[in-house]
Amino acid sequence: MSAVLPASPLPAAHRSPNQRAWQRFRGNRLGYRSMWAFVALLVLATFGEVFSNDRPFVAHIDGHTYFPIIDNPSDARLGGDFATPADWHDPFVIAHLQQPGNWAIGTLNKHSANSVDYFAKSPAPAAPSAANWLGTDRFGRDMVARLLYGFRVSIWFAIALTVVGVALGVLMGALQGYFAGRVDLTVQRLIEIWGSVPELYLLIIIASIFEPSLLLLLVLLSLWGWIGLSDYVRAEFLRNRSLEFVKAARALGLSNAQIIRRHVLPNSMTPVITFLPFRMSAAILALTSLDFLGLGVPPSTPSLGELLRQGKDSLDAWWIIVPTFALLTVALLLLTFIGDALRDAFDTRKG
Repeated sequence: MSAVLPASPLPAAHRSPNQRAWQRFRGNRLGYRSMWAFVALLVLATFGEVFSNDRPFVAHIDGHTYFPIIDNPSDARLGGDFATPADWHDPFVIAHLQQPGNWAIGTLNKHSANSVDYFAKSPAPAAPSAANWLGTDRFGRDMVARLLYGFRVSIWFAIALTVVGVALGVLMGALQGYFAGRVDLTVQRLIEIWGSVPELYLLIIIASIFEPSLLLLLVLLSLWGWIGLSDYVRAEFLRNRSLEFVKAARALGLSNAQIIRRHVLPNSMTPVITFLPFRMSAAILALTSLDFLGLGVPPSTPSLGELLRQGKDSLDAWWIIVPTFALLTVALLLLTFIGDALRDAFDTRKG
């Protein structure tokens, strides 16, 4: 019998441009490791309730099994006097759990973003301790939970804003670059007019009229977030529309929509891909800045900007501003390293 030889890696000359770009990206250790570190932060924040929650996963009390993380039982069902949801930081509940046969399995951090331990021994803001690893904020809320949940709000808002901005930027850039001529000139003039509108002043005016919300911020910031990308997409379309494969597609009778979708757009995505990490960084900074100014999310929503504002107002409570600033800095640095690695990977002059 003949031995089965292992498959040899595909020679560099036979790889597609995207495969070669991916190999160059993997070869950039800083950018590649930064990508996985950022993915780890994203997963940790997205499933924050699994790591930080004031309710246990499962509890067995007096012969009954409860799943408080899904459906929190009332205090009366645990032997208390009230019909309100059970407070698992209540000394009565803690003592009840310590009785023989009773047990509970909880998260690593026993706090949620908006939960307040009314039985804490130290006044808020409390310094780091065994109960609160990074202390509490001015309202007695756990800092680990606030950071975890606040980062989730920031990163998913950044992803949503990036997706909307990329969609609008690609659409407007494609229209200008592919049709060129009067269409390009008209859209360019409209973009110049729209880009001159004072965005911050408009945000302040609207924030004073409407109730702050993430959806409102997403809509407002998306109105301007596509302008920068559209210029790069326009340049790529202007270059690619004159290439031979596009002329061949026109000769075959393909419609403009088919040519754009099948031929021009796939070959014009390099600036879009390299733009993504930097756009996400800008979105995180925008939300954090607006929250810091009080123009962002509703007051009860955990956010990094709100924690920075608390840190500014309570400079003696270093445990509020230092971890928040550190988390924000790490996230922005990771995105910057990823963006630099992507830019180098898609640079055709390298590799």
